[in-house]
Amino acid sequence: MSAASRFRGMRKAIAAHLVSNGGSQLMEFAIALPLLVVLVVGIFDFGGALNLKHELYNAVRDGARFGSNLPPTDLTAGGTPQSVIAIRDLVKSYLDRSLINDCGISAAARSAATFTWTATGACTASTTLTLTIDRAYVIQLTPLPTNGKDLICTRVIISYPYQWHFGNVIQVLIPGATYGSSIQITAEAIMPNLM
Repeated sequence: MSAASRFRGMRKAIAAHLVSNGGSQLMEFAIALPLLVVLVVGIFDFGGALNLKHELYNAVRDGARFGSNLPPTDLTAGGTPQSVIAIRDLVKSYLDRSLINDCGISAAARSAATFTWTATGACTASTTLTLTIDRAYVIQLTPLPTNGKDLICTRVIISYPYQWHFGNVIQVLIPGATYGSSIQITAEAIMPNLM
């Protein structure tokens, strides 16, 4: 048998092998593609939630830092003090600069007998953003209450609804499957008052 005929025989065998495996490769791809799409969307979705948590933390940290430098003289007056409004506006502007929906944050309402104000905003019909500003948050520096050493701080907390996109994609693999539509992502920052 000549080399040319052996080569033609090998070529026919390889071609027959490729033709016979073509259908199974297509089937493997059809099975793997939805899994791959779900995996990629899951990665983007969880990455988006992590990025939002980071941005929210930066917003409340800036608000707490700003509030820690404001004098507490306006806290005893009735209504919402200018210092609380300034902190709320700073957090709101940070969200706007980061292209995060501020959900129309309202004026801050004071909690009973405390130096805590809460502002809310409706992001959707069922989800709300909550911003809490505590201008007299107390951290006890010593373990014994008799020593009386306290650190007065400004604490800013934001709770923001995050809408998952993964739930829409998982239904491709498992029709009728439900995955949480949204979660509340919370970030908190505390800074000692300097004034």
